[in-house]
Amino acid sequence: MKLNRWLATGMVVAAAAVAGAAPATASHPVDPTQQSLGQLGLRHDLYIGTAVDMAALADPADPQYRATVSTEFSSVTAENVMKWETLEPTRGTYNFGPADELIAFAKRNNQKVRGHVLVWQNQLPAWLTTGVNNGTIGKDELRDILRNHITTVVKHFKGKIWQWDVVNEAVSDPWDSPPTLHYKGFWAQHLGPGYIADAFRWARAADPKALLFYNDYNIEAFGSGDPANDKTQFVYDLAKALLRDRVPIDGIGSQGHLGTQYGNYDTLQVAAALKKFAGLGLATAFTEVDVRSVMTPGVQAGDSGEINPRLQASAANYSVLLQACLADRHCLSYTVWGFTDKHSWVPGWFTNPPEGLATIMDENYQPKRAYNLMKADLIHSGPPYVLPRVPQKPRR
Repeated sequence: MKLNRWLATGMVVAAAAVAGAAPATASHPVDPTQQSLGQLGLRHDLYIGTAVDMAALADPADPQYRATVSTEFSSVTAENVMKWETLEPTRGTYNFGPADELIAFAKRNNQKVRGHVLVWQNQLPAWLTTGVNNGTIGKDELRDILRNHITTVVKHFKGKIWQWDVVNEAVSDPWDSPPTLHYKGFWAQHLGPGYIADAFRWARAADPKALLFYNDYNIEAFGSGDPANDKTQFVYDLAKALLRDRVPIDGIGSQGHLGTQYGNYDTLQVAAALKKFAGLGLATAFTEVDVRSVMTPGVQAGDSGEINPRLQASAANYSVLLQACLADRHCLSYTVWGFTDKHSWVPGWFTNPPEGLATIMDENYQPKRAYNLMKADLIHSGPPYVLPRVPQKPRR
């Protein structure tokens, strides 16, 4: 396939051109184009992170993956090893090994850790879903199981997790059935929506200092403002209700899974949404950013006429989210969901039509236009409109 060769050649030239544009001088001893995303983000107290594939991190045949994670980012998120099916594959027996390895890796590299995820309807262990479906686990027992899992996991990592995604993707989409937005999934079906408040209270009891987030996709900007069909408004109303009931929620995580084939939002629209959540006293974060493209036959054949517009659109989407985050001092972190197409989840999930090109580096770890545009945003942002972050205090 010609795609990788074309990307690698083009991006090396682009990176060299950017590096040569701002040589180090006596008055500017550090060339910012040679700094990592993580280093540049810390100018604004903003943590730039990545999701980490633990198998890739441990692969001796791919040392570049480990080197890039350790040097390019200031925070890390477990892509899968903190999800329930991995942590507790057998009831009462926890497999903390892989997640502990990530924690140790982050400590060695002075990186913060986002915990992902405590409560989600996907990637649950078979013993749990089977027990509920066949009636051997009833409602009261299920609630006890959820409380025990949250308590055990959060206590195990107490003092080591900066932000927890406590509840993930609890809200439906307008294209679901029924189309009116509602609480969806395994936990809402079997425990009702009250499980959300319970989960935050249990997590806070287990770790008083971790920041507790609600995390979801398609909440980058407001739409109609009608909670029946505007998911961002629905989540805003959810957060407001939780705060009213003195639930210890500290932040909202917007995943930022975007696609170049869609009509995406602009920076001002996204910044307005962040500002509105901040108005509730909440921190915000972009937690799973990637921007996928349809892999047409032309793209797969290496046709630059099809590849270039996709790379440009992808870069613009990454930049929109980053600029909006920089503009709001309550946006604490910006995490990409994988950084190289070599280890992206997108091609394995979006197959009809095939999609890819979703990350900021190609399969050979060469930076794409998106990577360089993110660097430019971080380098050229500053007072008076971009200021250091406002630390979020855990809510009691």
